Amino acid sequence: MGKRRDFIKKVAAGIAGIAFGSTAFSFSAKSYRNIIGANERLHVAIIGVNGRGNGMGRNFARQKNTEVAYICDVDERAIAKAVKTIMSTTPENPPKTEKDLRKVLEDKTVDAIYTATPDHWHAPLTIMGCQAGKHVYVEKPLAHNPREGEMAVEAARKYNRVVQMGAQRRSAPVLTQGMEQLHKGIIGRVYFAKTWYTNTRKDNFLKPVGPVPSWLDWDLWQGPAPHVPYQEGLVHYNWHWFWNYGTGETLNNGTHEVDVARWGLGVDFPTHVTSVGGRYHYKDEWQTPDTQIVTMDFPGRVSLMWESRSSNGRAIEGQYRGIIFYGENGSLDTGGDSYKVYDNNGKLVKEVKSLMNESEVQGRNIDTPSVGMDNLHIADFLDAIRNNRRPNCDVEIGYKSVVGMLLSNIAWRVGRDLKIDPTNGHIIGDKEAQKLWGRDYEKGWEPKV
Repeated sequence: MGKRRDFIKKVAAGIAGIAFGSTAFSFSAKSYRNIIGANERLHVAIIGVNGRGNGMGRNFARQKNTEVAYICDVDERAIAKAVKTIMSTTPENPPKTEKDLRKVLEDKTVDAIYTATPDHWHAPLTIMGCQAGKHVYVEKPLAHNPREGEMAVEAARKYNRVVQMGAQRRSAPVLTQGMEQLHKGIIGRVYFAKTWYTNTRKDNFLKPVGPVPSWLDWDLWQGPAPHVPYQEGLVHYNWHWFWNYGTGETLNNGTHEVDVARWGLGVDFPTHVTSVGGRYHYKDEWQTPDTQIVTMDFPGRVSLMWESRSSNGRAIEGQYRGIIFYGENGSLDTGGDSYKVYDNNGKLVKEVKSLMNESEVQGRNIDTPSVGMDNLHIADFLDAIRNNRRPNCDVEIGYKSVVGMLLSNIAWRVGRDLKIDPTNGHIIGDKEAQKLWGRDYEKGWEPKV
């Protein structure tokens, strides 16, 4: 904890030192590359680069003494695009290219991997990476189901690897200060957190089974998920709404808000989870809800709520996504790396703005919602590797932040509330729900620690 705190203070001091007469500014690539002064060069492989991974590859390339050694994707078109991105940032270090992530893991010169693959790959690849001796930055959600999330934690500990989940707000200096203020009692005992996400997603229909495009390795794309014939419309984004690969809006976006809510509330596993909603806006092939309300109760008279409207974009409290903490003496709002404090009558009594323009969240940007926080979170990951410490969103923190939402998916699929063991997050007394704790895997791809 001491090294982590020192790092956050160092980052905050560095930010303050390059602000030009203002409390907000934009980072340059050079600024990012000088946030930390480590000397050891790290070689990173970027796996999954069609969307999010392309922008994050650039962000990794900006970091000091860090080289993007590989670009890996099952889509040859995405590889070419990502190589161009890296070369525009660090033309002196052209990355190698590879379709099969297993070959990347075999390369002993690779120190760490970053993965922005679909959800069904996150935990299996994290486990494989740890076994191969690589440190892992895995995008949220950590896992597609609770059991493989537990296994990812086991793998990180067994192989002594740094594993960071992509919950970027954990590395935001001003938000970190806000969470510390909550824990010190700025609004008294905090007992409830309201979180939300809205968007204007359209309907989705898959085309009939057909030939696989020449640019795509469909078998590798499916990997650990049970294999089915190719249908156009899943790749590269709408897989989110199908249970074989995705986890719905709950984990696609809810992970971010719920992680901060759990952080501020100071809670781990819930005692009770509810989930109501459905595919209401359109009647199409989505399997996951587009309209949903999730609630979680925790020990100590504490509760959390997440509201989602995927296809109706009206903002809540003036924001497309956000978090409000309610306490005995008032409330605290945050949407990114800033926060506001109100008294019990709703009067604003304190406002702390971010030090970075680029830290504020663009809630509907699927590639890079916040360049500033992305870069700080990457810097923390690399610093954790160099100093042999746990990162700001360590794998265990990430697992605790996704398991409640994974449980909400299970509750929705079985159509009833779930009672949960608050010591480990496991489902109590519901055999049908317990069957969804894990999943079936394609033969030969079963994750093992």
